[in-house]
Amino acid sequence: MGETALVDHHHHRIFLVVVDDTEEMRVALRFAALRARNTGGRIALFLALEPANFHHWAGVSALMEDEARLEAEHRLVELVDLAYEMSEQMAVVYIRVGPIVRELTSLVSEDPTISVLILAAGTGADGPGPLVSYLGGKGANTLRIPYTVVPGSLTDAQIDALT
Repeated sequence: MGETALVDHHHHRIFLVVVDDTEEMRVALRFAALRARNTGGRIALFLALEPANFHHWAGVSALMEDEARLEAEHRLVELVDLAYEMSEQMAVVYIRVGPIVRELTSLVSEDPTISVLILAAGTGADGPGPLVSYLGGKGANTLRIPYTVVPGSLTDAQIDALT
């Protein structure tokens, strides 16, 4: 009998979305979710919590970090549900404590399953946003994966037509 090739049916293209409080984040999530659904991929949600820096009052600092984490977990539950509705797959969730660029770079280098980062550019007068600006400038070569920046002003219908 000849050799049988093993096929990895569990390999999925992972679309990573950075969670924040901006309106354009939902554009990135919809784009990523529909791309994942249409290509057999999955969504991953990444949230970086900035550590509280009340060194003199350690108890206050710990309480603030606990409250921020609880709020973030509630927000992620909502976004996981939304991602599931759009992609028909359960999202992977990553929560890290630290500066967003450092934690994002570490996550991408540590997890070989992450395939592409999806970001949406800010629509305000402040420009595309700090992460998009960083990755488009001096941080352009810091990630081992490609990243896609979609216009933050896209409508659902426009995103649907693109994916």
